[in-house]
Amino acid sequence: MAPSSCIELAAPERALLLEIARKSVHSGLGSSVSLKLSLLDLPHALRIERAVFVTLNREGRLRGCIGSLEASQPLASAVAQSAYSAAFSDPRFAPLQAHELDDISIEISVLYGMEPLPARSRGELLAALQPERDGLLLQEGRRRATFLPQVWRQLPDPEVFLDHLLTKAGLPIGYWSHSLTSFRYQTLAISEVESALPYSV
Repeated sequence: MAPSSCIELAAPERALLLEIARKSVHSGLGSSVSLKLSLLDLPHALRIERAVFVTLNREGRLRGCIGSLEASQPLASAVAQSAYSAAFSDPRFAPLQAHELDDISIEISVLYGMEPLPARSRGELLAALQPERDGLLLQEGRRRATFLPQVWRQLPDPEVFLDHLLTKAGLPIGYWSHSLTSFRYQTLAISEVESALPYSV
């Protein structure tokens, strides 16, 4: 998981990604498949492989969030697939219905800079975290969970942030082990609405 450089996308490229995400949700409603793209018609920046999460919010509440921590598809394709999956394959929610579509807002998180965050204690890990900037990935054996940087909006205290992530990974609150591994990363967030919304993944 080597760090990658900061991601820069022009405003038209960001708008196009949001359009792709929404069209992919529309495609799922109409034909039960994600949007099919012709990559040759897209800007070069959207054809580079990137790790992406797509989040759907409805009326200020999470309605679906799916993505990948590792880059395996061109950015545009990853957005199309993740948007479709967030709408119809998030196991926490029933598949999106047509009547909900107008109430859905979309946020795309493009991940970069994944790097190990070595810590010899819980306190050391907490001290290293940068609230509102760092996404955090925890792994203990087969247990793994992540929070995107946007989660700091609802969990601004590092202690609470960490404990909620441990719970998500199926580990006890306050858990610490020298075999616990952690990585941090940043994201380029692209949203249909810029106001803070309740966010979780």
